[in-house]
Amino acid sequence: MGLMSRPTRLTLPKGWRDLVVQFVVLAVAIFVYQLGRGLADGSGDALKFEAISNAKDLVYVERELGLYFEPALQRWSLSVPYLDDLFSWLYLNVQTTVTLAGMLWIYLLHNSRYYFVRNMFFVSFVLACLLYVLVPTAPPRLMPAEYGFHDSVETFSGPRKFVWDAFANPYAAVPSMHIGFAIMIGWSIASLSTTRWVRAFWWSYPAAILFVVVATGNHFWLDAVAGAAVAAIGAVAATGLARLRPHAWAWAPDQPSRVSP
Repeated sequence: MGLMSRPTRLTLPKGWRDLVVQFVVLAVAIFVYQLGRGLADGSGDALKFEAISNAKDLVYVERELGLYFEPALQRWSLSVPYLDDLFSWLYLNVQTTVTLAGMLWIYLLHNSRYYFVRNMFFVSFVLACLLYVLVPTAPPRLMPAEYGFHDSVETFSGPRKFVWDAFANPYAAVPSMHIGFAIMIGWSIASLSTTRWVRAFWWSYPAAILFVVVATGNHFWLDAVAGAAVAAIGAVAATGLARLRPHAWAWAPDQPSRVSP
């Protein structure tokens, strides 16, 4: 009986049509987010000056708090053979692949929760793009040399290339959506998992990504705080949106949704 029922969990919850629709919607949202992130970039020395000035303000705040540890962490990472390469590879690959794989897992095995997670991401995309426009901020790797940061990812993979220049924005450090994505997908999966070690892994996943983005010189820890705040606002907004369609968009609907999302 158990063996016979197992394949039914792997069937598409709402058929191929809905899967394709959700894939297209998510792909378009990510494309628009990346495009919006790039369009938030301007040109000229004025933008560069503002972005570096904002980053210097972050350093000042961290120093005042006694928590300016990023240069020391990166030096340690560079001192361990191959560790910096591993962190750089993770930085380049995990944000998209882990997020999309996690979304697919939620869609297939916890379909009634998927639409809440999707909406949470959508709101976060919009808010992040707004902040990229309002608060252009340089990452540590683009700070003046006296700050002592190293661009680990460029050393690992070569100069960063973009298929389309509109996607390029070097001054989009605040908020860190590596952290925002990690929190939204990691904690969603942790909340749905029933195995203790799996839950522990996903609860700690954002902390691991924080270590990666700081060690590679791509973010200050305050960037990560901003990313976490964006994720939290996305969750609150998704909760509000769920009131509009509780049977389709709620995190914990009373019954499986039969309403088209």
